[in-house]
Amino acid sequence: MICLVTGSSRGLGRATALAFGREGHRVAVHYRERAAEAEETASLIRESLVVRADARDSREVGALVGEVIEKWGGIDVLVNNAGITKEALLIRTDEKDFDEVLDTNLKGAFNFIRAVAPGMMERKSGHIINISSYAGMKGKEGLSAYSASKAAIAGLTLSAAKELGAYNIMVNAVLPGYMPVGMGISAGEKARRAALRDSLVKTFSDPDQVARFICHLSGTSGITGQVFNLDGRIV
Repeated sequence: MICLVTGSSRGLGRATALAFGREGHRVAVHYRERAAEAEETASLIRESLVVRADARDSREVGALVGEVIEKWGGIDVLVNNAGITKEALLIRTDEKDFDEVLDTNLKGAFNFIRAVAPGMMERKSGHIINISSYAGMKGKEGLSAYSASKAAIAGLTLSAAKELGAYNIMVNAVLPGYMPVGMGISAGEKARRAALRDSLVKTFSDPDQVARFICHLSGTSGITGQVFNLDGRIV
């Protein structure tokens, strides 16, 4: 399979790209700013391509998708993982920060789906897996923009699943738990303690385990329009 994993220079995106690579798939490693980390990720995958785009810019996303298709002939799996967060209480959240989070997390996923969908529709096959969050289902203090964007990802997933199902394109969302990597590290000690307190098994999510689930899901058929909770907390 040909897999495009957005935001795969670090964290869950990196783990997912490497998991696809271990399965022998070709992987397009996407980044916006962390070129060196993206190159390092790609170096661990036998057949890889490093691609850059600002997920908020539909023209850059379109050019990226075109580059992958030109090299490998198509895209079988899209994992929409790229995301950012800006932590602040709602009344103190700057409008520019709110827009940046929504544009990256939600519009970015929309841009990538819209760019890969025509090719998948033509081939009548494909998997699109969007990364949501516990914060999007329950909300979280100080993360109004992030929570809103991740809740909207669930709605985007369901709408896309209904529109693309006739073309045999599976669209699902995965909701990982708190992971002490990437954005999880920057969330701070308070977030770590809260995640452990609320977890039924008193543990964090393992990015490698989540990545393996994503790989497995991309190999299934007839499963679409679902939001898979991989967290140890009750949504």
